[in-house]
Amino acid sequence: MVTTIRPTDPNAAAHERVYRSLRQQVMHGELSPGQALTLRGVAQSFGVSMTPAREAMRRLAAEGALTISNSGRISTPELTPERIEELAQVRALLEPEMAARALPRVHFALIDRLAAINSANQEAVMNQDAVAYVRSNLEFHRTLYLRAQTPAMLAMIETVWLQLGPTMRALYQKIRRRDLPQHHRHILAALKAGDEPGLRLAVRTDVTQGLRHLIS
Repeated sequence: MVTTIRPTDPNAAAHERVYRSLRQQVMHGELSPGQALTLRGVAQSFGVSMTPAREAMRRLAAEGALTISNSGRISTPELTPERIEELAQVRALLEPEMAARALPRVHFALIDRLAAINSANQEAVMNQDAVAYVRSNLEFHRTLYLRAQTPAMLAMIETVWLQLGPTMRALYQKIRRRDLPQHHRHILAALKAGDEPGLRLAVRTDVTQGLRHLIS
């Protein structure tokens, strides 16, 4: 039997590259809330044709990372206070549970890794680097939640992070302070102590308190 090898679709590969790169930009707050995007601009930015750019943007719109108006205008989300509150509640439900499920699998090497990420997060605060702050903050949480071995829950929460990315940047820029966040230190302390109730409380406080600055 002769196996026919089909050539790789260049549009599919280009679509995946645009999708992943643009998804990361949105999630890490590299784009501001309500920032307009165009198919032509995205295609030129990534050096691809309009087709993979269009498919990547449609995929991101389906995930809530982009909005497409009736007139066809494409932009990052501008979340209402009600929507921010809803997403904060989703984080408050899922993330403490994932942290608790990760706790039995936490080891000293992981705690050291989380502490190093938190140091980068604190450096971003000192440098007033909003994108580095959002990126290292999400890396801290994702590194912990991977130990929970709950891929469906992680996929759900990453979709929430994706929708919140531009808003998290706006939050950081609104607060504009140099005092270092303490919630990650509380999370690390609870992990070291094997304190599940303390861990749940620290994670819940961390993922909701900041967002509520935007709706207070």
